Amino acid sequence: MLLAAGVVALLTLTPAGRGYAFGDPVTELRWYAAGLDSPGTLAQLLGNLLLLAPLAGLAVLRWPALGRGGRLLAAAVTAGATIELLQWTLSLGRVVSPLDALLNATGAVLVGGLVAASRRLRA
Repeated sequence: MLLAAGVVALLTLTPAGRGYAFGDPVTELRWYAAGLDSPGTLAQLLGNLLLLAPLAGLAVLRWPALGRGGRLLAAAVTAGATIELLQWTLSLGRVVSPLDALLNATGAVLVGGLVAASRRLRA
C-alpha cells in the first residue's frame, strides 16, 4: 500500500514548473466531451479515473470496514481533494482541477466497491 501511495505522490506532486493553473470544471467537461476520440484525452480521463483505484482496492482489503457505508466515498473524496489542495499550496506548476479530484474519487469508489463486494460474496 505504501508503494501505491508513493506512486500517486510521484505522479501528482512532482513539480512541473512554478505556480499553478486552475482548471475550470465546465471547460474541462467540454474538453473531455469533445475529445473522446483523441488518445490524449482518453489517456487523461483514464489516468484520472485510475489514479487512486489501486490504493482504494488495497485499502479495502486491509481495512474491510472501509468498504461499508459512506466511508469509502468520504476517503476517496478526501484523497482526491487533498491531491489538488497540495498541488495548489505547493505551487508545483500543475493544473488544480476539481474535476480531477472528482474523477480520482470516482475511480477509487468503483474499484474499492468492487473489492468490498467480492469479499462479501466470498464470505
